[in-house]
Amino acid sequence: MTQQNPDPEQRIGPRPLERPAVDPSSAAAFGRPAGVDGAFSPHAAARPSLGGLPSAPPTPDALASAFGRTPADTGVRLQRPPGAGGGDAGDEGHLWSEDADPWRDPAAGAVIGPPAVPKDDDEPAAGSTRGTGALLSLPDVLFGRRVKPVALVLLGVVALVIGAAGGLVGWVVARGGDALTSDVTLAQVEPGVQRPVGSVSDIATRVRPAVVSIEVRMEQGGGTGSGVFIDGSGYILTNWHVVTLEGRATPESTITTVFTDGTRAEAKVVGTDAKTDLAVIKVAVTNPTVLQFGDSDKLQVGDPVIAVGSPLGLSDTVTQGIVSALHRPVVAGGENGEAPITYDAIQTDAAINQGNSGGPLVDATGALIGINSAIRSSTGNTGSIGLGFAIPGNDAKRIAETIIRDGQVKHADIGANVKSVSADTAEGAQVVNVADGGAAAAAGIAEGDVIRKVGDRQVRNAAELTVAVREHRPGDTVPVVLARQGRELTIQVTLRSD
Repeated sequence: MTQQNPDPEQRIGPRPLERPAVDPSSAAAFGRPAGVDGAFSPHAAARPSLGGLPSAPPTPDALASAFGRTPADTGVRLQRPPGAGGGDAGDEGHLWSEDADPWRDPAAGAVIGPPAVPKDDDEPAAGSTRGTGALLSLPDVLFGRRVKPVALVLLGVVALVIGAAGGLVGWVVARGGDALTSDVTLAQVEPGVQRPVGSVSDIATRVRPAVVSIEVRMEQGGGTGSGVFIDGSGYILTNWHVVTLEGRATPESTITTVFTDGTRAEAKVVGTDAKTDLAVIKVAVTNPTVLQFGDSDKLQVGDPVIAVGSPLGLSDTVTQGIVSALHRPVVAGGENGEAPITYDAIQTDAAINQGNSGGPLVDATGALIGINSAIRSSTGNTGSIGLGFAIPGNDAKRIAETIIRDGQVKHADIGANVKSVSADTAEGAQVVNVADGGAAAAAGIAEGDVIRKVGDRQVRNAAELTVAVREHRPGDTVPVVLARQGRELTIQVTLRSD
């Protein structure tokens, strides 16, 4: 292929440069040193001056043919911006006008034109590829109205189909992943549990609302116990050792009752009886559930009983058992010179623990037949071992009525200190000393006599003498059988108040 040199007339020379005048001060500050026409570098100084630069070598024929100007036969000597139509320079006319930027070289081989992206209404030519354009964000897709609604609906349907297919695959994989698991429906009996009238469940349902937990707080320490409503006016029967913390409580101590539904109410002490471990408190409530007293004298060993209370702080606890024994004298306390607690207890194997104290012991009809008060534990064991004791309901009823009426209780007293004794053929309570002016002294009971019976109650030890005497009222005259110097005597004793 033969290359031809382009016609020099097709090449357009640069525009003339306009050089502004330089004032002498600027020339002195920024001009070259005298005698130097080039740069300060010696090597650069040896180069020819700007005016003497050699011209560029001729353009190769291949480059001139590929990138040269419009051929001579078209008559065009200067390229115009795209779309200018040869006359008007369009939006970029200011780049091609006479007063254009003198630093822009109109002789440049290319100019910046509009992007090669067709308009929306332009169809791409056959075989051409449409540009990708700017990427759309999620707000642009959903709210920018740049995607047709039909496309969005189709996209949502595709997503739902993919999600359903994935869920189905996961379900199939999960079912087949473990051969030991599968869907199963277990059989369930339709009839409910039968709870006939008189069952433990029936009795507990009726009794529990009448039982409260009692919290006693003092400046240092506190304690908890149980109690039972015995009157619609808000009277609650409980233990003396619960509300007084065994005598340690002060007038500043607070007593709070907690009902089975969680309601709390402050209580006030109506009265106490330390000798029988009973107390009555009162709360301001409306229409409380009240337990009725049963006849504890009609109990027999083996009768079923239920204990309700808050053992170890576990409120609303129900336990079941039987009457293990009757007329079991219980003696407790008596420290610090105080009179010991003594009562004729009902023994039961229903589980009773700390916190049950003051709660009710009810019979098979739900009637109150005892107030839980104490337990007997083995060495090293402070919990229930099936030996619990309750104050008989008849005694508790009589003492509670006296406390509510008078605020205090007076017991019958024989006026003698005794100790338990036993012999080969007999046992009883031996008189240690006789109080001056007491009932024993008035009746002629002497030191050394052994009391074996009071009224109809057999006396086998000192505790039984106490409970036998307290079964009567002050002023009652009762026959007392005693042994003196090998002889058995029966004398009449008029009991006095303690």
